[in-house]
Amino acid sequence: MLTFNVPKMTCGHCSSTVTTAIKTVDANAKLEIDLKKQQVTIETTADAATLGAVLEEAGYANTLA
Repeated sequence: MLTFNVPKMTCGHCSSTVTTAIKTVDANAKLEIDLKKQQVTIETTADAATLGAVLEEAGYANTLA
């Protein structure tokens, strides 16, 4: 399980965009999004570098928590 800090993820549209981006890499990924903490926790088989790159492409800077 991986947790990313996503500082500019602040609303439902943001969480939808993040979910869509992650699902392009791993359609079976399970996500938990916490808008208050601005974090996304992902249960996936994909690696952190790939997921981080996809989040960047979607417009969200991120760091592993």
